[in-house]
Amino acid sequence: MFLVGVIIVVALAFDFVNGFHDAANSIATVVSTRVLSPRWAVVWAAFFNFVAFLFFGLHVANTVGKGIVDPAIVDVAVVLAALVGAITWDLITWWYGIPSSSSHALIGGLAGASIAKAGAHFLDAPGLIKIAVSIVLSPVLGLVLAFGLMMAMFWIFRRSTPARVDSWFRRGQLLSAALYSLGHGGNDAQKTMGIIAVLLFATGHLGQTFYVPLWVVLACHAAMALGTLSGGWRIVRTMGLRITKLRPIGGFCAETGGAITLFAATSLGIPVSTTHTITGAIVGVGAVTKLSAIRWGVAGRIVWAWVFTIPVSAFISAVTWSIVHALIS
Repeated sequence: MFLVGVIIVVALAFDFVNGFHDAANSIATVVSTRVLSPRWAVVWAAFFNFVAFLFFGLHVANTVGKGIVDPAIVDVAVVLAALVGAITWDLITWWYGIPSSSSHALIGGLAGASIAKAGAHFLDAPGLIKIAVSIVLSPVLGLVLAFGLMMAMFWIFRRSTPARVDSWFRRGQLLSAALYSLGHGGNDAQKTMGIIAVLLFATGHLGQTFYVPLWVVLACHAAMALGTLSGGWRIVRTMGLRITKLRPIGGFCAETGGAITLFAATSLGIPVSTTHTITGAIVGVGAVTKLSAIRWGVAGRIVWAWVFTIPVSAFISAVTWSIVHALIS
């Protein structure tokens, strides 16, 4: 039981890292448009990260707990190795200010540790295919929705002055940032819930039926909210300032398009990347003005980080599992 408790603490540490690593997803646009100061932006985002459990079911947690690998092969070594792989990749990308997916790092870590232990045939192919499709679709959907919203706003407010539009959407961004933070908390916190729940199930602490205990739900949301409060300023600068220049109307459309994508994915039980989603939405907003407004070099480095996330975190977790297994043996 002591070892299980230690690994739960490590899982909550991952949720904390996830929170400060992905804080940029929720606050970068509202900070870059100067609607909120960085301090108040993280408080705003952290609050809605925490209360997200009131609005969403636990479909994503169930997918992570049962839809990536066969729960029968999961043990403390697999979960610990998965978390080490995900946390290591998150810290590397945070250090270099590169937005990457904490979600896919965790999924890659779980897959890598499971392959190292029992081979690839214990992976859940339908679940992984669903996640692979979401890697492509979530940024595309975020881009399309943000682009469409931006075009609609330009047409609706075409007779208004820029100063008046900015004034309206500075207030509107408080709502859109809250919605995106709800979507972030609702989707991302559930991934760690799934990891903790499958650990408890594998070690016999849940009985014969897999479920996510309420204390796990509250602990994961609290850890993510605390991580968001700590901020991830390196990535905030990349997301909010280096991809394209945003005005309040653009920030509103990017956050709203991203929030719609996250709400839909969470309701379907699909663990998507909030980083991929908001990046696609920001690119969609920038593309409305002109494609040259997007800094494609920065966007290209972000895409390469996405490509390497799952294989690198899987490799780190596989190595970690081998070390842990050798020590235990």
